[in-house]
Amino acid sequence: MGPWCLVPGWYRASVTLRVGVVILSEQRWEVAGPIWRRAEELGFDHAWTYDHLAWSSLRDSPWFAAIPTLVAAATVTTTMRLGTLVASPNFRHPVPFAREIITLDDITSGRLTLGLGSGGTGWDATILGQEEWSATERSDRFGEFVTLLDLLLRQRETSHPGRYYAANEARTYPGCVQQPRVPFAIAATGRRGMHLAAEQAATWVTYGDVSHHGPPLPAAEGAEVVRRQVARLEEACAAAGRDAALIDRLVLTGTNLDGGLASPAAFRETKQAYEEAGVTDLVVHWPRPSDPYAGDPSILGHLID
Repeated sequence: MGPWCLVPGWYRASVTLRVGVVILSEQRWEVAGPIWRRAEELGFDHAWTYDHLAWSSLRDSPWFAAIPTLVAAATVTTTMRLGTLVASPNFRHPVPFAREIITLDDITSGRLTLGLGSGGTGWDATILGQEEWSATERSDRFGEFVTLLDLLLRQRETSHPGRYYAANEARTYPGCVQQPRVPFAIAATGRRGMHLAAEQAATWVTYGDVSHHGPPLPAAEGAEVVRRQVARLEEACAAAGRDAALIDRLVLTGTNLDGGLASPAAFRETKQAYEEAGVTDLVVHWPRPSDPYAGDPSILGHLID
């Protein structure tokens, strides 16, 4: 089986657009636990959390680790898929991370989707004391990171040389519940990232134009940006000899793209715009009392048909 084999039942060739939610890992579990449980009760298909050590304007606010948060979320949910959106090489090495992923896949009973990205600039990029990597090095590292992680999660024993990430007789028994491994959701907008997604991803992830600054784009404009990106993904798949229809397309709203949470009608329009652009999964943020992602959580009860 090739590196892009999917988990049976995750991809469906004809599907109504699925809806997911990002829940920031900022609350103590006595508060956060009911939120994750409520997300499943509301009918969300998947729920995610960010994998950062320090994040955006919340750097000096409470923040909890992604993997333990998802372990806890697995104990209060039963059907909803869970995942990182996204983990990166900024502070991770594939060998210990693979062990965490295998454990999390087991605890979730095979409900894990592993979101991966190259990592950005800022605090996460320098928090271990290293210099911030150039865009080229970040891309090089990401390619090695994903390649080695793929091997570790597929094989019980792995030795692999690499410039940045290597493994020497690494063991990953008993392996993933999902076979041949947990599905990867790879965030990519550039040429190299698109080709990596074409080779390794079950799901491609975008949050729009990374160069965009200013208010999030409304649905029609955002969907046009994503439509052009989907075309580039299809080109990358053709070059890799892969059927692009076998890759789910996930759009993360809230930063560069408006999620349509102003009203149920606005959300229906947003869903339709992205579905027409070829998107299979739309993700919003659980509204917070203040920015970022300020809003009223009660709107979420009116989003899922």
